[in-house]
Amino acid sequence: MRILEKAPAKINLSLDVHHKRLDGYHEVEMVMTTIDLADRVELSELAEDKVVVSSHNRFVPDDQRNLAYQAAALMKKRFGIKKGVSISITKVIPVAAGLAGGSSDAAAVFRGLNRLWKMNLSLKELAELGAEIGSDVSFCVYGGTALATGRGEKISLIEAPPHCWVVLAKPTLGISTAEVYKQLKLDQVEHPDVKGMISAIKDKNFQKMCNKLGNVLESVTLKHHPEVAMIKNQMKRFGADAVLMSGSGPTVFGLVQYESKVQRIYNGLRGFCDQVYAVRMVGEQNKLV
Repeated sequence: MRILEKAPAKINLSLDVHHKRLDGYHEVEMVMTTIDLADRVELSELAEDKVVVSSHNRFVPDDQRNLAYQAAALMKKRFGIKKGVSISITKVIPVAAGLAGGSSDAAAVFRGLNRLWKMNLSLKELAELGAEIGSDVSFCVYGGTALATGRGEKISLIEAPPHCWVVLAKPTLGISTAEVYKQLKLDQVEHPDVKGMISAIKDKNFQKMCNKLGNVLESVTLKHHPEVAMIKNQMKRFGADAVLMSGSGPTVFGLVQYESKVQRIYNGLRGFCDQVYAVRMVGEQNKLV
């Protein structure tokens, strides 16, 4: 039997950080939503009791470093599953981009194995498992749009944002999330209006949503990586309605209300950046099949 799962990318419409916790993580408050840029995860049962991960992308590890591998290993251990699984990942989401590609692949493995092994677990139960391997995995299990708190694993689902286009540009650049958090000076940042963002989404008010975009991690990444700031400026210049960095970067996204503007922004960015995408915002929660 073969199971296919989509693993959509996420963007942060609002990302705030409050303080460092005793466990070493930071207390965060984020509004995240999924977009129509997705990896494809294919699962099939193996006769041998092992986990095998494969991908055509040389930047994706095929061992315990891979969150998809960790998801399968955790599920096998937790529920005493003595079957093996082959996991094939077709990457579309750029790697190390601030778009939760690895976390979404892991979430797809949880949902897929739930079907493959007929485990009848709820999304809530799968999300709790996801929290054990990565902060973004719980959100990615649900998909859709949500407020994430704690270290990112406490999920409160909200309705989908107003429909719009999302143009993304990722410079050829690696950024350490841990290093960004280490350099973050919380007394020197402008904290985004997270409640205002949730209100804008509930009101389906595109302009208000644009006005409430905010990410405290920009204060570190833009300072140390001027090419990210340059892409932000170019995206605004080409006509995006609002622009923000996703996660700790380096990907920058622009929200665009009207399709007529999208191609011009996309073409303009291709002159600065190899990895440029124009997709729709999804914002709808995953459903268990």
